[in-house]
Amino acid sequence: MAMTGGKDDGSPMMEMNTTPLIDVMLVLLIMFIITIPVATHSVDIDLPVPNPDPPPEDMIDPIKNKIVLTQAGEILWNGDSIDDSELVRNLEITKTIDPEPELQFEPEALASYDLSARVLNIIKVSGVTKFGFVGNEKYRVFAGGE
Repeated sequence: MAMTGGKDDGSPMMEMNTTPLIDVMLVLLIMFIITIPVATHSVDIDLPVPNPDPPPEDMIDPIKNKIVLTQAGEILWNGDSIDDSELVRNLEITKTIDPEPELQFEPEALASYDLSARVLNIIKVSGVTKFGFVGNEKYRVFAGGE
């Protein structure tokens, strides 16, 4: 009989049974995978709820500031290249204007994700209330080959 794991002559098995060891290792591996925290690299921004009744054209604020992030790593404020400290200063100035100008954020297609996250954090910390993403329609993928 082969129940002892050795030869059929009834001698005891001389090799170590590694099946329970492998089972324990697999259970430990699964436990470690489950307990690893999920890495999140997101910036939470409270976006406004769309207004079903938009204001008339003459009531819309004509002043708009636009931040463009370039592929070369530049931050453009209304077309002028600025650094992080100038961005903070410009955001503080715009908060003092009544009514507060709209801030438009438009990264280029190949702009750095790190730069985008850094600028969005600066905008969030500044407390700007009129903020919007523009130009996203350029990157929309149409279903059906349109």
